[in-house]
Amino acid sequence: MTGADAGDMRIPVLRGLAATAVAAGLVSSCTRAPSSQPTSPPQPTRPVQTARSAQNLAGLRDVQPCPGIAGFSCGSLMVRLDPFGSVPGRLSLRVAVSDVASAPRGVLLFLTGGPGEPGVPFVPRLLERLGSALDGYRLVMLDQRGTGAGALDCPALQRQMGASDLTVPAPAAVRSCAAAIGPDRRFYATADTVADIEALRAALGVARLTVDGVSYGSYVAERFALVHPGEVSRLVLDSVVPSWNVDPLQLVNMRQSAAVLRDVCAAQRCGFDPASDLAAVVRRYHDGPALLDMLVALSVGDPSFPGVPAALHAAAAGHPDALTALMARVRAADAATAGELSQGLHASALCADMPMPWGGPDTPLAGRPAALARAVGRLTPAQVWPFDLATAAGNGFIQTCLHWPPSPAPSPASPSPETVHAELPRIPVLLLAGGHDLSTPLAGARAQAALAPDGHLFVVPTAGHSVQNRAAGDPAAAELARFLG
Repeated sequence: MTGADAGDMRIPVLRGLAATAVAAGLVSSCTRAPSSQPTSPPQPTRPVQTARSAQNLAGLRDVQPCPGIAGFSCGSLMVRLDPFGSVPGRLSLRVAVSDVASAPRGVLLFLTGGPGEPGVPFVPRLLERLGSALDGYRLVMLDQRGTGAGALDCPALQRQMGASDLTVPAPAAVRSCAAAIGPDRRFYATADTVADIEALRAALGVARLTVDGVSYGSYVAERFALVHPGEVSRLVLDSVVPSWNVDPLQLVNMRQSAAVLRDVCAAQRCGFDPASDLAAVVRRYHDGPALLDMLVALSVGDPSFPGVPAALHAAAAGHPDALTALMARVRAADAATAGELSQGLHASALCADMPMPWGGPDTPLAGRPAALARAVGRLTPAQVWPFDLATAAGNGFIQTCLHWPPSPAPSPASPSPETVHAELPRIPVLLLAGGHDLSTPLAGARAQAALAPDGHLFVVPTAGHSVQNRAAGDPAAAELARFLG
């Protein structure tokens, strides 16, 4: 998840690509309950000339050249709102497909993160970053349900959280978002997106997909491979959210912040311990959730953490102005529209999927605070240092889902807890991780690599979140090209 907590669905957000999405002309739409909207039956795809005629796009409707994206055709994939039941309604998901004349290596489906990011607007950025690694493949990108032009838009929650996983929202904004989406919010879990990908595979007329997922996209890729092992030829998992999801208490993320800050300080020859300073600031100002939010955001946007050690050192000595100003700047930079990263979809998916201290998404609201208090009460200070227990209980993941109204548990088609801890299919798997990533820490990639029988973990020590898309100098480019070649 770009953000979702380390160990859970770190939304792997590709936050740094927000400007690209805006440049691509992305426009968000207002939220509505999809099943309540009239839908017309799918129309036949219009005939398309040139290289597109060599593709099997009969399963998509309204195929035409993608506006502003040379060499790609865009169309709509019609899917059922309720893939596993009988609730009426359909969704139209935007799809971009490369117009390459031939693709001897097959289709590569690239999945963005969040949850909440669209896919199609990022095509130009990915072509630039992945380059020759895509040779022989037909690149396909999908606006997952609830994103892009069909974004679930909750204005108050969106303003408060932007592109963040961990900003603490007002309970009223959470409740109003859930009410605006309505009962259909239960159809935006990962299991539903996995069903959409299988529908996309069938629409493209291919037997198997190569799937490359970043952050939350890695989680979706893993879940697709577990449910449809015969339909996946290989996986790239970047900024890995393990198949069992992230820990909403963010224990690994908090502890890892100490190691990352010390590594940054050693490179800068600070002469002091930034982890001890962070612990002192949390004790003095009781601002753990906001500090964790800032550090995670910087691990996505600038994993060199500019100015952070000095600001923490000054704040620990009783001079917080520099740190306060830095936190405000990072928070302002994290602003995003629903079309760039939908917080309505983010909450719908995370609160359906994440293993919470109170149980599943159908747990009544009244019992959740006590269950959370019991879980946090069992923790030791060492498990959260350099943060505190209040940070574990008060981070944005927990506080969003604490107030998200009960919904039925995800479809029985979802992998069981036993299954998601099972080995991935015996296919080639490349796992990419940044040593400075506090959104999806390295520990998650290592744990998932241990369950990938034909997997290889490639670590970029000073990179942050989203190695393929953001790491300076494309340090993983050669590794990716070898793996996909």
